[in-house]
Amino acid sequence: MATDPARTAAHPAVYRNFIDGAFVDPAGGAWLDSTDPYRNEVWARIPRGSAADVDRAVAAARRAMTTGPWAGMSPSARGKVMRRIGDLVAANAERLAAIEVRDNGKLMTEMLGQLRYHPEWWYYFGGLADKIEGGVVPIDKPDHFAFTTHEPVGVVGALTAWNSPLIFIAWKCAPALAAGCAVVVKPSEFTSASTLEFAALTREAGLPDGVFNVVTGLGAEAGAALVDHPDVAKITFTGSDATGKRIYQQAAKSMKRVSLELGGKSPNIIFEDADLDAAVAGAVSGIFAATGQTCIAGSRLLVQNSIRAEVTERLVEMARGARIGDPMLPETNIGPVTTPPQYRKILDYIEIAKAEGARLIAGGGPSDAGPNFVQPTIFTDVRNDMRIAQEEVFGPVLAIIGFDDEAEAVRIGNDVIYGLAAGVWTQNIGRAHRMARALRAGTVWVNTYRAVSYMMPFGGMKHSGLGRESGIGAVHEYLETKSVWINTSDAAPGNPFVLR
Repeated sequence: MATDPARTAAHPAVYRNFIDGAFVDPAGGAWLDSTDPYRNEVWARIPRGSAADVDRAVAAARRAMTTGPWAGMSPSARGKVMRRIGDLVAANAERLAAIEVRDNGKLMTEMLGQLRYHPEWWYYFGGLADKIEGGVVPIDKPDHFAFTTHEPVGVVGALTAWNSPLIFIAWKCAPALAAGCAVVVKPSEFTSASTLEFAALTREAGLPDGVFNVVTGLGAEAGAALVDHPDVAKITFTGSDATGKRIYQQAAKSMKRVSLELGGKSPNIIFEDADLDAAVAGAVSGIFAATGQTCIAGSRLLVQNSIRAEVTERLVEMARGARIGDPMLPETNIGPVTTPPQYRKILDYIEIAKAEGARLIAGGGPSDAGPNFVQPTIFTDVRNDMRIAQEEVFGPVLAIIGFDDEAEAVRIGNDVIYGLAAGVWTQNIGRAHRMARALRAGTVWVNTYRAVSYMMPFGGMKHSGLGRESGIGAVHEYLETKSVWINTSDAAPGNPFVLR
């Protein structure tokens, strides 16, 4: 690890904020406990950042973009630094994944897979940094030359969620840096450690001071200060739709650009002609992987009535056979819920579903694996107007809804305020295309689920958010387009009171 490390060697480890290329104590001198959800013990302490810490970080980011080396660095040189970041993440993938498991309780197999894939965002957008081109417009005005350029939007405030902190850093910060922006990251107070460890790697890679900053703390304190800061030009947020709406409203007061990747209540739709082995495995992946703590969870399983009994039976068998326990063990299928508030929320929704008349056929309560575990839970006889079918649970709770035909599947699938993702299982190629067109979701998977790539845009429709992450277009979320007009004529101007 580099000198001036992110944390002390003590137990619990004590972390510090990363501002202007250095690890520093919080201005208020206060820390928050970070709890290992599996062991249910405090394993680290993170800074309780304040508006003063945010001010310092934003000032550093602004200097980096205006007078620092980053401002004068060529796009190609920026790309080289970004590729070095990717190399360092690859070299430290196992260590970073283990830290994320300590913080959020997700499976080591899942987090290690994410961290080994994480570098691809830095390679992809590092390669894109010097390919951001303007254009010459064949303008219809005589004696004028017109062209466009793209400029970084300004300092970016990135607020990340607790379920996959470092993959969200890649999604947000790689395109922002490719665009020439500097960033201030406010990770979730529940899972900040890996972001601070990552910060040390950016310095080791040679990223100039102030380009990447991290201020940890509470959303109502450090997060609100970042959203309100007058020198922040853009906010990018991943989290719940309720918090996203508040951020959107607050950011509008200072005309900040906003990208929001919010919640979902995604329909995972199985037709009678599907490969049922693949479809059932996809349904399990869609809701029980990551303990259901993912915005793309296929929490509404729509099954054609002709096969609903068979699919349900298979799902119950798989749910009851899932191994629950230590997330570090490769044989574990389901780990703990990350936070106590989320654990209570999941159990509350199980009771709500029972009260609404949904029929519980698997799970339905705490697991004896530990204090933060919920059994993989399945409800059937669910109506789409029930809260269990309309509201995001963010846990291992599946609602099975029957349908008769394609039209009904589309109607039920779209009958929700969210539009983040959807799954379709069918061997009919025509149906696959019809469903992909008809479903109001930012991502539609056909005969697969939870597939992501740095090449593919990701984001939601309706209440699931604004903007897109990943793919070539993501860099434009962090750019402003400037139009330039040059009069090439030596003739005297015409009537100055007439629009030219």
